[in-house]
This record gives sequence, structure tokens and C-alpha cells, in this order.
Amino acid sequence: MQSKIERIKACLNGGRLRDEHPAVPVTPGELAVAAVAAVAAGAEALHLHPRDRGGAQSLHPDDLAAAVTAVRRACPSVPVGVTTGLWISDGDLGRRLATVTRWNDLPPAARPDFASVNVSEGGFADLVEALQRAGIGVEAGVWSTADAQTLAASQVSWTRILVEIIDGTAVTAVAAADAILTSLDDFGVTAPRLLHGEEATCWPLIVHAGRLGLPTRIGLEDTVVGPAGEPVIDNADLVRQALAAWTASASSRR
Repeated sequence: MQSKIERIKACLNGGRLRDEHPAVPVTPGELAVAAVAAVAAGAEALHLHPRDRGGAQSLHPDDLAAAVTAVRRACPSVPVGVTTGLWISDGDLGRRLATVTRWNDLPPAARPDFASVNVSEGGFADLVEALQRAGIGVEAGVWSTADAQTLAASQVSWTRILVEIIDGTAVTAVAAADAILTSLDDFGVTAPRLLHGEEATCWPLIVHAGRLGLPTRIGLEDTVVGPAGEPVIDNADLVRQALAAWTASASSRR
């Protein structure tokens, strides 16, 4: 499936808990409902963290298949991606790799279109190989200029590079992002890029992404408030506001 993103990817849940926001989707059915609303609001791709029956993040093939299948049935023309975060396997590299390798045994329709791999986590090269064997595209999570250098030394065909500012403040977010983007340029990394932040860095980087003409990401994984710190209703509300902010910033370039 075509996984190009022009403007907005929706990150529906991440590791966010219901006590942080009541609209966080957890079950496959809830993810499907949230996905439909996010796409109607303008999302062009979806990123989700499958959960087990207890609501914990999971890489288990059965949990992944249930979440991906439900979302894909609800949004058949929209690319669906998932996480491979090492924390989900309690930092156990071998267990994560063994679990993700089993995704290859799933029917093609139950596999995600792409998965994100954090370059700073150990074992990322083996993980990329396992995903590609399963026919799953790979997004590289780049959190620093050091990650950019590591990425440049790899021989991987990336679906896209996720420039992710996950720490810092609204004041420092743009400079941190620009440093990584410049490093990617300097190292000759040419894969498509998506720029986003989390929590305090989220909204400044949505605006900056629009200014640069780069796609971005928004959803309850990244923030539970709007650009002025106001409460939001759900993922679709965030997508609508992010798209408006991105578009206004992009228009200022013309």
C-alpha cells in the first residue's frame, strides 16, 4: 500500500493511559472507531500501539493482528503502522526480535504497512531485517544528531525518517529539530522525513513542519492538549487543529 504522507499522520494511543485522557483507544474496536474519525479529520496514515487484553502495550502477533485487522477494515485505503518500542519487551532485545520475527507468520492482511524502529535502541539492524523479511516497511526513529550519524552508516531502504524531539521545551524544540535535519543533510540521508514532537515540543514542531513543508504527526500519543494548552476531545480534534496549524504555517512560505 502507498504509505506516502503529505501532511498528517495520526498517532492514536501510544502508551497513554485512560486516566490521562478518557478518549485514548485501547481495544481493536476502539482503535478502529478512532481511526475512522481521525481519517475523516484529515489524517493520511495511522500509527498505533496494539494492546493485550489487560490494556498493556504488546508486540505479540495475536494482539498486533487484532489491532491492525480492525483498523484496516475500518480504513481500507489508509496505511497502518505500529511501534516496535523496546520498552514493551522490558528492554529484552532477544525477546523483542523473536516476537517481531513471528509477525512474518501472520496473513499479509494482518501485518502493518510499516513499523517504527528507534535507532538509539540496541539491535535495530536485526529488527529492520526481520521487518523487511515480513514485507513491512520501516520508519527510522531519529532522536538526536548521533542517531542521524548511526543511520547514515546503515544500508537500509527506509520508508521514512521520523525526526522526533521527545524531550526539551517549546523554546528549544525547533533548534533541536533543525540540528538533526542538518545532520541528515550532511550525512547524505535522503529518505522522506516526518517531523514531530511530544508533549511540550509537539505544537511548535507541527508549525515548524508546515514551515519546512514536511509532514508531521499528532494524536493522543503525543499530547492531550491543543496548541494553547486547552483540553481536546479526542484524536480527531487534535488532527483537525494540527492540520489547520500546519496549513497556516505552510501558507506563510508562499
